[in-house]
Order: sequence, then C-alpha cells, then structure tokens
Amino acid sequence: MKLEDVIRSKGNSVVTISPTATVAELVSLMADNNIGAVVVSSDGRHISGIISERDVVRGLAGAGHGLLESTVADLMTGDVVVGHLEDRIEDTAHTMTHKRVRHIPIEVDGELAAIVSIGDVVKYRIDQLTDERNHLLGYLHT
Repeated sequence: MKLEDVIRSKGNSVVTISPTATVAELVSLMADNNIGAVVVSSDGRHISGIISERDVVRGLAGAGHGLLESTVADLMTGDVVVGHLEDRIEDTAHTMTHKRVRHIPIEVDGELAAIVSIGDVVKYRIDQLTDERNHLLGYLHT
C-alpha cells in the first residue's frame, strides 16, 4: 500500500499559513480547523516549513505569552520531511517514528499536494487489517 491510497481515502485538503503570519494567527487557524500542524507556504504550493502544536508549546515554554506576537517563520521547522504519493505506508510510518514527526506534507512535481498524519497512517492500517480479518472470517464460515 502507498500514500496515494491514504490520500484517496482521507482527501488532499491542506491548510497553509504564510511565514509572516503571527503565532496568534496560527493558533487560531489550528483551533478553527481542529488540526495539529500547518504547512508554512507563501503561495500555498511550495513548502517553506511546517509548524505544529509541539513547536508552539516549546516556544511558549521559552518565550512566554510574548511568543504570540512572533512570526510563524521564527518558530517553524524549515527542514521539512516530505513524502510522495508512491511512498509505501510502512516506510512512511517508519520515517515518522525514526524522525519523530507526526505530519508529513506530500509533494507532487515539487508542489504541495496533501498532508498525512501519523493518525491517518494508523487509521488506514487498522481499516486494512479489519478488512482482512472480515474476509478471513467470511472464508472460514462458508
């Protein structure tokens, strides 16, 4: 199974934010969309970075509430782990675990196409295992 299977099932909607936006705007965007990470992009197509709840919490621990006036660029991770539609789900899960990232933007032809979270990967795998189990039970009962 490949990431394109996960994307086909969950959709390719991606929330982005400009690097010049404030952390306060970021927090509001994350809350409004009920998401844990946002891709940082000036044009919505090219990835400049990624910023997560974890980045905000760590930033607050160091800078306090003044962090909310900082820009997203000040806090984002610039060295983004990206995936591609043809990547295997198992390899992506391993990458997420090994690199300790919970969200991976997906690029197609060098442009942002989707994003997957560790939750998306786990849900897809659980659904797959459930289907396999149901097929086996059906086979045993016929």
